[in-house]
Amino acid sequence: MMNHAVTEPTMLPASLPPFAPKGWLRNPHLQGIVSRLPHRRKKVLQLAQPMLNAARPMLLQAREGQLLAWHSAQADRDRPLVVLLHGWEGSSDSLYLLATAAELFDAGYSVLRLNLRDHGESHHLNEELFHSCRDAEVTEAIADARQRLQASTVVMIGFSLGGNFALRVALRAPELLQQVFAVCPVISPPATLDALETGPLLYRKYFLNRWRDSLRRKQAVHPEFFRDTDWLLKDSLTSLTDHFVRHHTDFGELSKYLAGYTLSAERLANLTVPSHVIIAEDDPVIPAVHWHQLQKPEALTLESLPYGGHCGFVLDWAGTGWIERYLGQLLRMRLAPTHKNPI
Repeated sequence: MMNHAVTEPTMLPASLPPFAPKGWLRNPHLQGIVSRLPHRRKKVLQLAQPMLNAARPMLLQAREGQLLAWHSAQADRDRPLVVLLHGWEGSSDSLYLLATAAELFDAGYSVLRLNLRDHGESHHLNEELFHSCRDAEVTEAIADARQRLQASTVVMIGFSLGGNFALRVALRAPELLQQVFAVCPVISPPATLDALETGPLLYRKYFLNRWRDSLRRKQAVHPEFFRDTDWLLKDSLTSLTDHFVRHHTDFGELSKYLAGYTLSAERLANLTVPSHVIIAEDDPVIPAVHWHQLQKPEALTLESLPYGGHCGFVLDWAGTGWIERYLGQLLRMRLAPTHKNPI
């Protein structure tokens, strides 16, 4: 197991101790479970109340559809805008997103919690189904938000698949973003799919059930478009993904689709937006080895933590979060030298 490691010196602010869970909480599966327990939701919702009270819905425009977001603005309109993006089958109301949004809003940032297509309460907005290669519409939605909100400084923070999207947005339109932070981002979709299929049943069942529920919601609001019922017979993530790739995308086959959002060294070589990637060595969903093997561009900082599981990073059984506070510290460090009104 690797120790806390960073590719740049002194990245961890002295005021925030390194992530060091104790005892059973070093177990990656417990990290995921405890971070989602009901008592933590209650605690996070209490902390997030000022941010939620300020939140207003926005329908962001892209050429091929609309994306739903929730904007919590500061009274000072010159504050940096932080765009938060959830993982696959998460939403703008996922606990890790709410906890991070609450932390950053309380610190003085304006926050935009963005939903990917067919995530959250957005299934009715677009006929065609979500897939993981729709980074163009996410980029266009962020451009729309930046223009409408007249934001001069925009930072993007993504978790899991959302972290993968954040890095692809930075590659597609570097002029939109000043900084990117990605927590446990997908790097090799084939490896992640294999980890889900061969790892503990807990993860496979969780994502299958969430995806099936999402597809049922989609079918209910767009029955004229989504008439397919064969997907109900698919009993694995691989077979279900393969089915939708063949019937609802232009990729034709699963391997081409997965390659479409793989973060290869060749792809990331064009990265110019300063990007900070945080991974956990014990992540059961995103094998850390693929990040360590990557030839990293100068703009990318890779930080590895020995524990945390997949987007867990809770310090105790009460579900006290660490990652949201660390992101707040990093954000202040990275923006303070350049933003004319630092926080």
